[in-house]
Amino acid sequence: MNKILTNELIEKKLKEKYSFIEDLDQDTMLDILQNEYEFKLTDEWNRSPDYSIYAETTADGYEVWIATPGDGSNVCVSEDVHYYDGELSERLQEAMTDYNELIYVDDLEADYVEDAIVSLYQDLYEEKEDEITNELIEQGYEWPEEVEA
Repeated sequence: MNKILTNELIEKKLKEKYSFIEDLDQDTMLDILQNEYEFKLTDEWNRSPDYSIYAETTADGYEVWIATPGDGSNVCVSEDVHYYDGELSERLQEAMTDYNELIYVDDLEADYVEDAIVSLYQDLYEEKEDEITNELIEQGYEWPEEVEA
């Protein structure tokens, strides 16, 4: 008898090996990400972050966002200053996976923070899901053949 590979089996093995569940709250997702990528996300300024994302106001009253390595003392205007917060989610995801131990974000409740956490968690979940699937296939499991209607 063939070993049948199912989504339920993959999810069960995922929970057993990694304690991963697909639908979690944001705080739990963040905890898992912080453990996996070895970083801490904080909104408490301590003058020594490895990466910083924060809002500033221009001389003429516009709000811009700074996303830069370090504490913000060496900002490159053409690379680190953003007029819109739309790219900040991607920059935060890069910072989370790029060996930054301490990441400062001035507003942990911002939409881009939630977007980064959810998106990165989904990527990690899918990566681990693929890993489990490949392990099961190596153990002789096979997807059931689809029957055409």
